[in-house]
Amino acid sequence: MLNLKEIPRVKSITRQEFLDNYFKPQKPVVIEKFIEDWPAYSKWSLDYIKEVAGDKTVPLYDDRPVKHDEGFNQPHAEMKMSEYIDLLEKEPTKFRIFLWNILKEVPELQKDFSYPNFGLRLMKGLPMLFFGGTDSYTFMHYDIDLANIFHFHFHGKKQCILFDQSQSKYLYKIPHSLITREDIDFVNPDYEKWPALKHAQGYIANLNHGEVLYMPEGYWHYMRYLTPGFSMSLRAIARNPKNLSKALYNIFVMRNYDNFMRKRKGQAWIDWKNEQAITRTHKKVAV
Repeated sequence: MLNLKEIPRVKSITRQEFLDNYFKPQKPVVIEKFIEDWPAYSKWSLDYIKEVAGDKTVPLYDDRPVKHDEGFNQPHAEMKMSEYIDLLEKEPTKFRIFLWNILKEVPELQKDFSYPNFGLRLMKGLPMLFFGGTDSYTFMHYDIDLANIFHFHFHGKKQCILFDQSQSKYLYKIPHSLITREDIDFVNPDYEKWPALKHAQGYIANLNHGEVLYMPEGYWHYMRYLTPGFSMSLRAIARNPKNLSKALYNIFVMRNYDNFMRKRKGQAWIDWKNEQAITRTHKKVAV
């Protein structure tokens, strides 16, 4: 098993407590009783989403490896939301929805929640929903903008594994990318194949309905659905100048360079990056 500490939990939290104890030191926290006054707390379930958004066509993603000829965030399939939720409730599926914008797709859902005052300016145009079925998961990654993320979970249970950026050297990060090697099983890692992971120190939490996970700027995160469910993320721009400059680099330089090299070298570029993830990691870490 990975060297993981349980993410601290609090029942509730004030704005100042959050800023002093978690935002300033950039430490994660799970807040258990923060949104019970939201209509979403009692209303939001898979059945409710099916009722209000069942006719929407949604993009679906699974755990297949990145390919050179796929565009940035290009979906692997599409389905009506009602059909997708039926699938989630019927059987395990690898298909997930991510970055599904509430304001754009189903504006009425915004009536069910409010933007909390954590002392950070939240980006109110970007409330995003994420859905998954039992045992579906995201690859270990960090967000391109290194934002502060508040992750509100609904319906069922979800497991979250986090690492801060200081642990990147142990995680087999893919160069010119925001992900680690996609063939690493972060639930049951093979230390013979990935020996540097033995040195990584991270965090873990299982989220229940209505709980909020704060992920500090640039934290790596791996999300696995223990049951069918969905979550909403609200985000605030990175405040640390180093992280903000890295976010700008990722958006305006790294992503464009990677897309250029995919077009120029094709799958050979992806294969080279995967090899370099191992070479560079083992060069930095005594294994």
